Amino acid sequence: MNRLVAALMASAAALAIAGFTALGSVFDYPGILKEPTAEILASFRAHQGAVMFWFAVLVVSAALLAPVGLLLGRLAGGTRGRWIAGVGIAAALVQVVGLSRWFLFVPGLSADATDPARTAGAHHTFELLHTWLGEIIGETIGYALTATFTILVARALATRWLAVLGFVSAALIATGVLIPLGLEAASLSNFAGYVAWCLWLIAMAVVLWRRVEPRVVASATVRQGQEA
Repeated sequence: MNRLVAALMASAAALAIAGFTALGSVFDYPGILKEPTAEILASFRAHQGAVMFWFAVLVVSAALLAPVGLLLGRLAGGTRGRWIAGVGIAAALVQVVGLSRWFLFVPGLSADATDPARTAGAHHTFELLHTWLGEIIGETIGYALTATFTILVARALATRWLAVLGFVSAALIATGVLIPLGLEAASLSNFAGYVAWCLWLIAMAVVLWRRVEPRVVASATVRQGQEA
């Protein structure tokens, strides 16, 4: 189980890094979200295929937190393990809901926006979805749950230095809840937090991959006893 969860954690980190890097290049994401709605939709139309693909990659990355949470919860065991599993699943769910709008709803809205008779309605719907699915559910609640999940895992399963990295990344990610209040510095600290978080996921994956599972140790002990 250690190696399975390690592979899932490393995959989630790799997909997140690839997705955010590609979207930053082709769509100027997340900076584009500060622009007027008309400009966001125009840029989306210009790169629609690539933008939809890379948001789908981010959705897969976010969804992996659910099985990661379940498996890490089993490793931790007890009440703490149940919290890890529950918060991990919740963090995955809200981020998947928030990110999925980019390939479920935005393509139709961007097409409607080119029709003068539908432009105003398309812009209004996009802004509603951006506020509720994006800023409130996917981002604000997602940031809070991801930070909480990271702290729980760091306390239960991480080595000392990995726990410190987990706490720091969680604190920086949590500053993202201040972004809707107009605090510009929160965007930078949140971004730095996710970079640190991806590194933490990879480092945790390496540690878990190399950690020998109890039953493996037990089997080795039995064999040694039989040979003696």
